[in-house]
Amino acid sequence: MKKINRKLPISGTALEKEFLPHISVDVVVFGYHSGSLKVLVLQLFESPWFVLPGGYIGREEDLEEAARRIVTERTGLKNVHLEQFFTAGKKDRVQAEALREILKEKEIDEEMKAWVAKRFISVCYYTLVDNTKVAPVPDQFSGGISWHDPLHLPPMFFDHADIIGHALKKLRNELDAWLAGGNILPEPFTMKDLQTCYETILQKKLVRTNFQRRMLALGYLERLRKHYSGRAHKAPYLYRFHPGKPVLKM
Repeated sequence: MKKINRKLPISGTALEKEFLPHISVDVVVFGYHSGSLKVLVLQLFESPWFVLPGGYIGREEDLEEAARRIVTERTGLKNVHLEQFFTAGKKDRVQAEALREILKEKEIDEEMKAWVAKRFISVCYYTLVDNTKVAPVPDQFSGGISWHDPLHLPPMFFDHADIIGHALKKLRNELDAWLAGGNILPEPFTMKDLQTCYETILQKKLVRTNFQRRMLALGYLERLRKHYSGRAHKAPYLYRFHPGKPVLKM
């Protein structure tokens, strides 16, 4: 887990002037590479709890602009595709008393503690990236930042485990569009590489012949040369996503 030591220079009064009250953004950043799906989470200070990358919306900032800023600050990535998929608004989602207990010993002014513990409705986005391209950076509320299996999460604060569950369901339903958009699988790739990606994210085995037939029928794959490894078995074809095709609608 990457850690950072950072003072909190901002006050509650400054937060009130700079950001909209009672509304925030949380982003589920899924990372895939070589048959492994992870989700990016941050340790809430030095507590045993973890949270999603998130933050507040500037008074002069669009909603999606805030989400993109958060992704860039936490991952270093720019211009990633984001999908808004959920609004978290349960009245007790903030767990104010537990949060105040975590903040009690922190060197934060009382106005800021009060601001952070207010009721917030969170607009939720998700994205899928190649996690080898990410340089995770904690925020000022975090003891560290790390990748975790979305099916075996550490203890999540607020309702963030539920948000990740909603995001994973949405990702699985829209997986064709995400992969056709590129930037997840290094090109060129084999049909086996593509099937491994699907099986990892969907968490189920797929019949090879049926999978290949379906992928080719979508019309988004361009077949390239064969991949010769020097072994006796039949060389598989290499593929890439067709650069001339529009990305599937989500």
